[in-house]
Amino acid sequence: MLFLLLALALSAHAEQFVLFDVTFSYTKQDADTSTPSKSHYYVKGDRLNPNRPTDWTSPIDYRNGAVHIRAEILDKPAGGEKTTWTLCYIANKGIGPGYGCTGTPLYTDTGVYEIDVPMTSFWQNTAIDWTQGIKQMDLVIKDASGGAGHAHKRPDHEKFFPTRVRITMTQVSQGATYISPR
Repeated sequence: MLFLLLALALSAHAEQFVLFDVTFSYTKQDADTSTPSKSHYYVKGDRLNPNRPTDWTSPIDYRNGAVHIRAEILDKPAGGEKTTWTLCYIANKGIGPGYGCTGTPLYTDTGVYEIDVPMTSFWQNTAIDWTQGIKQMDLVIKDASGGAGHAHKRPDHEKFFPTRVRITMTQVSQGATYISPR
């Protein structure tokens, strides 16, 4: 019985992978000068897990699983302004716009904020051909107003910048439960 429980735990752990784990500082100047889009921090190349699957549907189904998002806010201006990072999957092969986005929980101070998001629930999740995988992730700092609330456009941008964050996204397969490595 103990062997079976251990095997199930290892199986569930084997059905997750860290898509990326990045720590970075971000200033108003970074937001103003990021290209091609403002307020974006780009995670691509060797900053993405090189062993991520090309096909997220088979043999392991990550497309219908979940993503565990861990945002560690290391430094943030005082004042308690509600802030979030929108996290956009950029497809190798898109359907329509070719990307879909989820996000961190809203936060007002330093600390660790975590959330599990079903892969089928976030904005434009059907705009990605998941059998072809993703080529990059775009991280966008925003206020609490929603989609268009890019922090660099705010007249009170000093409430958002500078900041230092660590964001980790762990993909969990359908039917598995996230297991923290910490």
